[in-house]
Parts: sequence; C-alpha cells; structure tokens
Amino acid sequence: MKRLFTIVALAVALAFAGTAFAQDKKAEEAPAVSPPASAAPAAPVAAAPAPAAAAPAAAAPAAPDHPVLVSADKINSGDNAWMLTSTALVLMMTIPGLALFYGGMVRKKNVLATLMQSFAITCLVTILWVIAGYSIAFTPGGSFFGSMDRLFLNGMLYQKEAGKLTVSHLGTTIPESVYMMFQMTFAIITPGLIAGAFAERMKFSAMLWFIGLWSLLIYSPIAHMMWEGTSGFWAGKGVLDFAGGTVVHINAGIAGLVCALVLGKRLGYGREPMAPHNLTLTVIGASLLWVGWFGFNAGSAVAADGRAGMAMAVTQLATAVAAFAWMFTEWMTKGKPSVLGIASGAVAGLVAITPASGFVGVTGAFIIGIAAGVICFFAATSLKKALGYDDSLDAFGVHCIGGIVGALLTGPLNVKEISGTDGSFLVQLGAVATTLVVSGVGSFILLKIIDVAIGLRVTEEEEREGLDLSLHGERVE
Repeated sequence: MKRLFTIVALAVALAFAGTAFAQDKKAEEAPAVSPPASAAPAAPVAAAPAPAAAAPAAAAPAAPDHPVLVSADKINSGDNAWMLTSTALVLMMTIPGLALFYGGMVRKKNVLATLMQSFAITCLVTILWVIAGYSIAFTPGGSFFGSMDRLFLNGMLYQKEAGKLTVSHLGTTIPESVYMMFQMTFAIITPGLIAGAFAERMKFSAMLWFIGLWSLLIYSPIAHMMWEGTSGFWAGKGVLDFAGGTVVHINAGIAGLVCALVLGKRLGYGREPMAPHNLTLTVIGASLLWVGWFGFNAGSAVAADGRAGMAMAVTQLATAVAAFAWMFTEWMTKGKPSVLGIASGAVAGLVAITPASGFVGVTGAFIIGIAAGVICFFAATSLKKALGYDDSLDAFGVHCIGGIVGALLTGPLNVKEISGTDGSFLVQLGAVATTLVVSGVGSFILLKIIDVAIGLRVTEEEEREGLDLSLHGERVE
C-alpha cells in the first residue's frame, strides 16, 4: 500500500505539472483581447492643428558598460533596501546555515572542525574578494578574466559632500559597494559548499590554501565568463544563469568530486557506521538555507521589481516540489521517508531552480522541482554507491547534479515574457561543459600542487581521533 500511495502521489504531481503546462500554452496561443468600447476615450469634435515641425524625441542615454560615478539621486531607495537585505540573507546561508547543515551530518568528533571550515572560509574569501576577486569577476576585460581596475576596491567611491558615488554597470540603481557586497556573499558560499565533499579528512592548512587559490583562479574567472555582461564569454552568447547554476553549484560540485577522488575515502568508509550525529542541526541549517535563498535568487534581480517577486515565487514552489519528490522516491525505494531525505530534497530544489529562477514560470518550477528531487536522490545514493567515491556530504550529488539539471532545463523552459530573451539548450550545454572542465581540471591541478607542498590529508591517527581535537584542540561534550 505504501508503494502504491507514493506512486499515485508522484503521478498526481506530474499530471498537475502537465495540466499547468497545457494551460500556459493556451494562454500563449489566445489572441489579444481588445479593450471594451466604453474604455476608449471619446473622439474629439475637431482635431487640433499639428505643430509646424515636431521636435525629435530625445535619445535615451546609453547604458554604461563599466562602473561609473553618478549623482546620489540616481540611487533607487527601494532597490537599495532590498539588495542590502538580500546581502544579509545570502551571508546567513553560509554562517550559520551551511555550517549547521554540514555540521549536523558529520560524526560528533568532527563537528567543530566542520563549523570552523565554514567560518574560516567566510573570513578568507571576504579578504580575497576585496583584494582581487571582485575586480577579476565584475569589471570589463577579456572574455575569461576581468581587469585589475578594482584591486583593493580602488576607484569605488562614496562622496557625501559632493553627493556622488560609483555604481556598477551591472546594477545601476544601487551603490557599487552594495553590489560588491552582494556578489561577495556568493563568492563565500561557493567554496563553502566544496567542504562537504572532503569533510572529516582534509588538513585545515591545506583547506585554506586550496580555497584561497580556488576562489581567485577558478571562481572569479567563471563568474566573469557567465555574468559580466560586457565582455564575459558565455554572458555574451546569451547564457541564462540567473543566480548561479554554473557559477556556484556546478562549479563547487565538480570541485568537490575532484577533492573526494584525490583525497580518497575516509578511514572505515563502507565498513564502519558514519551516521549523522545530530540531524536537528541539519534541519535548522537547511531551513536557514531555504530562507536565505530568497536573497540568493530574488536578490539576483538586483532590483525590487516584478522579476524579483517571480523569482521568489518559483523558488518556493520548486523547493517544496523537490523536497516531496525526494521524499516519495526514498519512501518508495527504501520503505521510509527520512528527515535527512526531505531536507536534502529541499536543498536539491533550491539548487536546481537557481539558474532558472528569473526566467521560468509555475510550470517550469514544477518540472525542475520534480526532476531535481528524483535525479539528485539517485545521484546521492545509487550513483555514489556504484562508482564508489566518498563524497562525504553529497556536494557533488546535490550541487553539481542539481545544478546541471537546472541549467539544462532553463533553456527549454525559459518563458520569454518573463526573461525578455530567448533560451538555447546548446548555449546552456556549452556553459555547463565549460564549468565542468575549468573547475574540474583546475581543482585537480591546485590539489596536486598543495599535496606536494604541504600535504592534503591528516594522518591516520589524527583522523581516528577526530579533527576537532587533533586540529583545533577542542571537542563537543
């Protein structure tokens, strides 16, 4: 009966999505309805004579293609307030959201070390982003690398007495300082996600070196390629990645898989129990991620407008659908729906809707949610078991696979009335492939260099004792 119930539930969800798709198609095909005659203004008795020569309409100023200094009255207070809020929400996703989500899934002897990773990454990437990361990612330059115009945020100004400040060409209604901070929070959480793949076995010093180099040499160039609209390679080709399917999730997920393969399996993996020590922390962390993700996706509109509202709506829907899709799939295959399963499904939905959130409607949210929940479940269970790699906390199975699902589906599910542009599956595929190759190969090279220089993995004795005590001299009582 349980299996019958889950099959029926999934069928109903798929049928509902299909019905919504059909309704959307009918709406698109319906002819425009003329306004009622009563709504039209009455015709004047006699038309006024036309002026001798109509003045030509003033041309709208061209949009800037680089950061510019503007007067303070150009700032939209509503947009600015929303982006300040979104920045805080996305920072909350890493500390405490991701820290608790990952911390609850490791063994008790590694909890503090896992929390420490998220906290230290937040500090490290903040510093590197100000020094060079922002300039590499979000200033005009080459196809793969920005200029050095904003090293140490040089030229990013706020002049109170003069009533002027700089704005980014990618967010002209908010201060450049706010845009920089918003993008910093993305740069922080992305390498934080990688830590889930090498949890419980990487040296803290090696982690700092890897994350620091990866942030500057891999994350920032990929962000430039996908998001810097004036010179970025894939941005110029029209890739649709609203909030980071390629830049954040595929990028971090494939790097995580490479880390897991290079480091090798945890001692006792597959032979000793490695159950999560505290799922309460994990659920709290997942909940904080869900709330923070509204800043992540809706904030990527860089405005308090209708697109932000639609991005928020489809994010909520896809997350709920994916959580249930994972839960019902697990219930059907394993006999019981788990707490870890529904939380993981929610994160998979958040991941998959990320690239599509500013481009799809309700139908797309349903389809992406169902696909993410089912596919990521099998990637994190069956695929991992079949290939035998130890991706400790499923960074690859959830983030890379979920990111690929979302990025590829964004093209065909794109709604032009929402996005204002056409979607291309081939462009999406090219961007996905580029991210996989650049991040995968780049991560491998960095890991090998660090391994030769200082070593990547803790000793067997330190791993058995637990990283909390062996690396940080502390433990959870």
